[in-house]
Amino acid sequence: MYKVCLTVCSVLFCFGAMAQTNNFIPSSPAGSGGAINIAVSTLDEADGDSYFAEAEKTQRRGELNEAITLFGKAAFEYNSAGKYTSYGAALLKLSNVHLLLNHYNEAAQVILNVALKNYSRIGHRSGQMESYYQLGKVYYASNKLTESLWFYTQQGILARQIGNNSAYIDSMMGIVQVKIKKKEYSLALKDVSRAEVFAKANKVSQYNSQFKNTRSLIKEKVSIKK
Repeated sequence: MYKVCLTVCSVLFCFGAMAQTNNFIPSSPAGSGGAINIAVSTLDEADGDSYFAEAEKTQRRGELNEAITLFGKAAFEYNSAGKYTSYGAALLKLSNVHLLLNHYNEAAQVILNVALKNYSRIGHRSGQMESYYQLGKVYYASNKLTESLWFYTQQGILARQIGNNSAYIDSMMGIVQVKIKKKEYSLALKDVSRAEVFAKANKVSQYNSQFKNTRSLIKEKVSIKK
């Protein structure tokens, strides 16, 4: 019960934080269960940095519920201090920890209802692109493949517009994973080839092992199907 309360409070906290002005200081803790106590903000970016750093350490230790709390606090501090790029980064991290805990709805809602609105408001296209990528992963993990494919495609469109070749390859390989899950093996193999050609043309070499492993996976699945 505590685990459920904690994750729900974290998402509700984020929604509330988005609506606050930069100098708002709440008079009572967020949430009725007391899972996240962020009653007072010093409006100091350093507090956000401290929470963020501690959240990453906590996540590496595998203490994911605590990481949710800390990333939530970091997001609040950044938003209060008007550090909206850092605010978005904390929200992306928060979503990802929810994803690691298989809290798919919470992971998606943090991005859809908070992070994307934040990045859109400040005109941060890279942040929007990263948000689309995160949603692609969330919906893939929750087996909502149509939604996953759409968000990976949106990521790829933005990646091309801002000239981020690595992100464009990520989007293509995300689409490949969706097609593999849908058992569209021939289409997936064509997309791997397209991604590989693009990578070579743009001298991006870090995906070579991924291309090779994905081809092997497709061949294995085709053999099993036959």
